[in-house]
Amino acid sequence: MATEIKIPRVGMAVADATIIEWHFKEGDRVDERQVVVVIETEKVRTDVEAPASGYLHIMMKEGETAPAGQVIGMLAETADELARLQKQAPAGKPAGAAKAAEPAAAEAPKAGAAPTEKAAPAGGEGERIRISPVARKLAEENAIDITGVVGTGPGGRIVREDIEKAIASKEVALAPAAAPTAAPVAAVGERRVKQTIPLTGMRGTIAERMHRSLAVAAQLTTMGEIDMGEIVRLRNNLVAQESTIGTRITYTDIMVFAIARILRDHPIINASIIGKEIKVWEDINIGVATALEDGLIVPVVKHADRKSLVEISREIKALVEKARENKLSGNDISGGTFTLTNLGALGSGWTFETAIINQPESAILRVGAITDRAVVREGQVVARPIMTFSLTSDHRTIDGAVAAKFISSLISALENPTLLLA
Repeated sequence: MATEIKIPRVGMAVADATIIEWHFKEGDRVDERQVVVVIETEKVRTDVEAPASGYLHIMMKEGETAPAGQVIGMLAETADELARLQKQAPAGKPAGAAKAAEPAAAEAPKAGAAPTEKAAPAGGEGERIRISPVARKLAEENAIDITGVVGTGPGGRIVREDIEKAIASKEVALAPAAAPTAAPVAAVGERRVKQTIPLTGMRGTIAERMHRSLAVAAQLTTMGEIDMGEIVRLRNNLVAQESTIGTRITYTDIMVFAIARILRDHPIINASIIGKEIKVWEDINIGVATALEDGLIVPVVKHADRKSLVEISREIKALVEKARENKLSGNDISGGTFTLTNLGALGSGWTFETAIINQPESAILRVGAITDRAVVREGQVVARPIMTFSLTSDHRTIDGAVAAKFISSLISALENPTLLLA
């Protein structure tokens, strides 16, 4: 009997998974526990192992999306069983689905037909349209009528790529007709396309989340500077003891350690809006924004307020290494209650940026590089190592005065590190 290959649930992720790469071709012999396919969910790529040995029958192609639990392939015990599977309905559809699709295919619009032509919802009038949560949200944000969208997902399900195509068609329809030109050289005011990057995968997830964050939260940013003289001295001493403590302490490590302890005294900062309620979290889980070649991901240090500086340092290094090797699990990037993004290592210098809240959290702290700046101390102009910061908070949850008190406590702790040990 053939064994199903399903989309696994990755950690706490609920969004659809995209099939990135099949490691074997149709009909290939696969051994149990070999990596048979790579999927991407919530910006995390996961290797899916074969649950049994057999001949591979691929039911969903690379680039297609499916929810957790969806059957995307089969492993036949024999060549004869493989042949029978290949004759059955594709993409794991019910037996009647293939027959129902035949007349629909005959009525498919010809090439060049208007993209806005509506198609009846799958299953007949009055039946609920099958659409993924991400696709529905994207359609609502861009005023796309989903009854006019033909789903290309399993069983005719509308997926994100279908909505993206509908958005593109809408923009083309609304754009003024371009003046014809015989010359291959672009006219003045036109733009040449150097590269086209699909807004899918990690890039698409980032775009969707950032847009949604700004759409749902009342974001307010507080900016300022912190004298890091004492922290620089502390960090230099810790680096000198690297061989003894077993890890090289970074400024990010120190910031996570400090933030986690300050959040104990400012619990409303460590909260989220879920539905019509504000949930104040018992756990303090700090997300650390990590830049990758093709985007950004936020691994989470769980229970950071209960861990020592050395433990935090080791955990951050392990998470960053997993991120760069594409080995993060869904659990590694879920459950965050506050996020830190440190742009200092990128040489940002004396700058201020507005960070966007990582939903459903209520705040994110962005810090820049530590640079020597002229400041006044006891009536004298002196050079001090100054770090800029920008705290973006959700005004629905956090009042301006509350955000200011949190920042004041954090500044006091960083300028007087002994307070962190109290």
